[in-house]
This record gives sequence, C-alpha cells and structure tokens, in this order.
Amino acid sequence: MPNSDWLARSRAAVWHPCTQMKRHETLPLVPIARGEGAWLYDFDGRRYLDAVSSWWVNLFGHCNPRINAAVADQLGKLEHVMLAGFTHEPAVRLSERLAQVAPAGLGHCFYASDGASAVEIALKMSAHYWLNRDKPGKTGFISLQNSYHGETLGALSVTDMALFRGAYGALLKHNATVASPDWRNAAQGECARDFALRCADLLEAHLQHHHDSLAAFIVEPLVQGATGMAMYHPVYLQRARALCDRYEVHLIADEIAVGIGRTGTMFACEQPDFLCLSKGISGGYLPLSVVMCTDNIYQAFYDDEVARGFLHSHSYSGNPLACRAALATLDIFAQDDVLNANRGKAAYFNRVSAPLREHIRVQNFRHTGMIWAFEVDSPHGDFARRCFSLALEQELLLRPIGKTVYFMPPYIICHEEMDLLVARTLGIVELLT
Repeated sequence: MPNSDWLARSRAAVWHPCTQMKRHETLPLVPIARGEGAWLYDFDGRRYLDAVSSWWVNLFGHCNPRINAAVADQLGKLEHVMLAGFTHEPAVRLSERLAQVAPAGLGHCFYASDGASAVEIALKMSAHYWLNRDKPGKTGFISLQNSYHGETLGALSVTDMALFRGAYGALLKHNATVASPDWRNAAQGECARDFALRCADLLEAHLQHHHDSLAAFIVEPLVQGATGMAMYHPVYLQRARALCDRYEVHLIADEIAVGIGRTGTMFACEQPDFLCLSKGISGGYLPLSVVMCTDNIYQAFYDDEVARGFLHSHSYSGNPLACRAALATLDIFAQDDVLNANRGKAAYFNRVSAPLREHIRVQNFRHTGMIWAFEVDSPHGDFARRCFSLALEQELLLRPIGKTVYFMPPYIICHEEMDLLVARTLGIVELLT
C-alpha cells in the first residue's frame, strides 16, 4: 500500500501526540513501513536517517538483531503477569542489573510504562516518605526554570513551559522554580562553571526559606531537553546534592532523556535519592520506565499498615517483554563497550561538524556525550516546520525545538552517516538563512 493511502487513513483515525492535527492538512504525516539500523523507510521506499532516535528512545538501531532475539525468546515463555503479588525472572534480573550499574545506594526498582509515570511515582513517593516520617507539611516541589518532566498533571506541575501551563494551569498544583544553570544565560565573560555556582547559590537561598514545606527538588541532569537542549556544568549537581542533604529535601534525577549513556556516562547524576529512567532503557522497543530509590526511602514504607505502603500501581508494571528488551540493551552496553565507543564517535562528530559550528548563522553550538545542539539565526518565523520538511527531502529526520536544531542519533551511527548528517544539515541551514 503506498504512502498516500496510509496518510489518509492515519489522519482519519489517529490523534497524534502533542500535535495540532490541522497542520497535517498541509504538512503530510510520514508513514513508516520498516526500520533498519539508523534508518527508517516509508512505504514508497524513501529512507530517513533517524538523527533524533525517534524521540530519544532508540539506542542501538531499529530492528536490532540481539534485542529482537531476546524479545522473541521471552514471547515464547511469558508475555505478562501482574507484578502485584507475583514476580518473574526478567523483572528480578533487570532490577539486579540496574542496581549494579546505577549510582551507589539505589537498590530498589518500582516499574511503570512511561517517563511521565515515573515522575509521578517519584513525586508521590517523596511526599509519602515525609508523611511516613511524621513531616506531613513537606509536600511541595521545586524544579529548574524551563524544565520539562512530562505531561500528566503531577509531572506538569514541575514542568515550566508556558505552552502547557497556559492550557492546563488551572488543574495544576503550584510549585516554585529556581534559576536554570543553562550556560547560554551566563553573563559576558562568565564561565559555565561560575554561572552554575551562582545559580546554585540561588537554589540555596530558596531552600533556606522554604525547606520545611519542600519534599524534593527535581532536575534534568546536565541537559534540559524539551526547552532546547540547555546544557550546564556538572558542578551544579554536586552543589544541589549537598544542599538537599543540608536542608532535608530529596533530590530526584529525571534521567528519562539523558540516562542510559546519553551524556557520556551511564547516568548523569551521581547521588540522587530517586532516579527516573525510561526512553532508552528498553532500547526503544517497548514502553518501560523505572524509579530507583535508596534503601532509606524504601524502609520508610516497610510496615504492617497498608496505608504506610506506597499506594501506586500500573497494570503493565515490569512487563516481561519490556524487561527482556532492557536486559538485552544492557547486554549490548557490556559486550560492545558502548560508552568507550561513543567517546570515539563523539570525537569524530565534533571534528566533522566544524563547518556547522563555524557557520555565521549558527549560535551556541554545544555538545554533551551523544547530544549536539545549536541555534540558527534565521528570519523564518516557522523555522522548525520548514527545517523538518527540508530535512525529510534530504533523507534526514530532524525535529527542531523552535530555532534549536539538535542531534541525538542512535549509538550505532557510523562515520559515513555522521558525514551525511553534517553535510545535509549544513545545506538546510544555508537554505533557511
């Protein structure tokens, strides 16, 4: 069946996420028939280099043979069983493996299906912890300015994006924000480290005045994704950890986008109380998220009273198929020495991207791990839409955020594909400036 038939059927039947559907009267949907490696293919045989890992989830390429084999093997054994009152091998093994690779002290895993759900769990668990510790007034949260933590109501209450607050603000609990250490906001002549420390001083001032009512500080470590890949110095996280300890406030690391190797190490935050993971944890195969916490958190709920237990559930918590995909993903990390290989790929990409970095219309070119981003000084008000369309014509899947172009490619991207990505993006920048 050709693309045109799938386009018509999809517009009629599928309400697409975070999308103004009327736009697709003039901007066609892209029907995808199959994927292989870093490439997606439509029904007419055209291909697209997936430079954004299909919303940051696909780590080792589409239809990866090793992950395929693991999921197929599990499909013949157990597809699902509820995790309330039951357990199964993939969930146990995955929890043990995550405890081995996660920051020290995170030994308990609570499973859900998506990133926003993980954030909801961490927020509820933090507030319930303080209730169980006889501090019921600690129910508030703080997050960074321009933060994004998901689109369910609890997650939106710690998300600082005008688009969502305008639509759903009346439904949300009010929570405060503190200055983002995004180095693009530093004063002239101020280095990223000094700016991060200055922002940490503002965090301390807020904690000094409000810690009695605060349950947790939630942060996207090192990179704030949806606001345009805002990057900051790691010293901010070190100070945040010390401050949260001093003022008895939990630190929630939302590594849904940046965890599982994306920032260059397996995880970006070294000592959180809660670690939220999703997206790449299953290699982009199946919906899965997990909240990891310390034993101190876990013990606050370990009691004879049901009401002191954590009151949260998902029908598909710890789904065996998703857990097997995640185990296969972790196997690839170990067997292929992925983090070390990524350092070599990042160095190569930094070299070949020099023409982009030096382009007169490119601003704030930046890089962390396997993430690159820059702004384009373009006169086009609909820059993101035009860039997306031009990229498709050049066999690229790009998804700009405003005038920010970013790359978050699968880790299996090769040098030849990097060369193509840079050369064709450079051509697009020329057309739009």
